[in-house]
Order: sequence, then C-alpha cells, then structure tokens
Amino acid sequence: MIVAMNFCMSSSIPSSWTILSHSDPRNTSRIPAVSQIIGTESNSLFQQSTRRRCVCYDMHKEVIPFSEAWSWQKSILEERKTWIDSDEDGSDALIVLQHQPVYTLGTASSENNLNFDIKDPPLPLYQTERGGEVTYHGPGQLVMYPIMNLRYQKMDLHWYLRSLEEVVIRVLSSTFGLTASRVDGLTGVWVGDKKLAAIGIRVSRWLTYHGLALNVSTDLSPFNRIIPCGIRDRGVGSIKELLNGSPSASVYDDDKLMDIAYDSLVKEFCEVFQVELCHQPLSMLRFSDRKH
Repeated sequence: MIVAMNFCMSSSIPSSWTILSHSDPRNTSRIPAVSQIIGTESNSLFQQSTRRRCVCYDMHKEVIPFSEAWSWQKSILEERKTWIDSDEDGSDALIVLQHQPVYTLGTASSENNLNFDIKDPPLPLYQTERGGEVTYHGPGQLVMYPIMNLRYQKMDLHWYLRSLEEVVIRVLSSTFGLTASRVDGLTGVWVGDKKLAAIGIRVSRWLTYHGLALNVSTDLSPFNRIIPCGIRDRGVGSIKELLNGSPSASVYDDDKLMDIAYDSLVKEFCEVFQVELCHQPLSMLRFSDRKH
C-alpha cells in the first residue's frame, strides 16, 4: 500500500516562553478535544502505559536543502521497511528543520497554480510523491517530518492527518494564544482566513513520511508566485505576522520565536501521538543516509 495525502518530548515548555496576545484573549472554544480527534478505538498504544520511542533529529536552527532532507526521509523509511520484513519493532523517527527557499509539487499539482514558467522557476522546484498541490518552504518555517509506523498508532490516514492538525492547533492556542481551526473539506490549520500550517504526507506499508510545515517568521512573499495548495480564496499567514502589535511581539526576535515554536511543536507531538522522544545527533542521520 502506497498512499499520498493532501499537502496543502515529554518535557514542558518554560512558562516564561508562553506568548499570548493581550489584544486577542485566548479562545479555544473552536478547538476540538483530543478525544474527539483520536477516538478511543484501540489498535493504538494510546491506552498503554509505556510510550513508544521516537528518535528525534533536531535541526530546527538549521536551514537544510530540500533534496537532502528528502533523501534522509527515504533512507529512514527503507530502514523501517527492513525492520517490518524481519518482524522487528523499531522506533519511529522525527526530523525537524527549516528549508532553503524551494517550491515543491505534490501528486495533484497543476501548472495552473504556478505564477511562473515551470521551465524557468524563480526558486528550485521539486516534484515529490507527497499528496496535494504546490507549496513553498523557506527560512522561518518550521518543518516536521514524522516517519511513523501507523500499525502502532491507528491504521487510518484521515485520523493521522487530523492528529497532525491537532498538534498545530494546540501549539497555536496554548503557546501563542491564537484561535486556530480546521476548514471543512481542506487539510491544514487556519487562523481566520489565513493558513499557517500546510500538511502533506505519503504512506507506504503504513509507514508515514513527509509531514507538516508551520509558518513561524517566514517571509511570505514567495507564496505570491504560486496558488498555495491550490486554494485561491484564502491566504497564508505566519505566527510573527499575527502577533505583530501585541505586547509580546517585541520581546522575542525571530530566533527566539523559532525556539519557542519548536519546543511547543515537539511537546504537543509527543502528547497527541503518545511517544517519548530520544534525541540523536545529526551525524547519526547523515551516516545512515550514506549507507543507502
């Protein structure tokens, strides 16, 4: 089974790193409870006392070429497939980073959503195997690539997409005081009519790769050269843009904002998927890639 779906750590965050907009009081009334998202069926580990191990490669301060990260994902994926063939139960993996400026196309991409000649793109352009349409990645955007075995979670791709959305919704609400929501019929997370997080996945033998991208302090101008995710009637936004003018906005520079977003994202990822992170040095990831 290979499926592409639409793109378009247990420790707590220090309390001093919680950002709330005083002009827009925290409002979580539109955010579903996690029980509504993940349900109570149990072909998952959610009801077990021991959390599944997830190896984390933290590069959230680094700006990585898309091709390199793409290669890492596929290397880890192939390793996990060999574990399945050998009836081994290995850990999941999580890669978190920023990308050098790039446009990526999904399996449903149309040239009609490009405001440039596909033969002469303004930035590197990659056709990928993830689901969905065109999007932009660049510095200031936090990208998370989970390589997870859904046999140990829930073998339901819609559940997985909604769970990734739940991670981002919790981050925006609990850490930044932003009222985030889903939009019926679309994948991703919005604040008002602005999309802050795009999600696109590929699943092979119930192993996930690709993932989500959250605009933290991203320069949004490259999105003007595309119709992001093929959605013409809604825009894109960033955490920094939405916090602009709030009392807390001037306290944190872009690097600090990225650190806060990263800590919150991995914390909520652990809570939603009930995993325990084990951090591995970047050298281990690059060594694994060279072996393939």
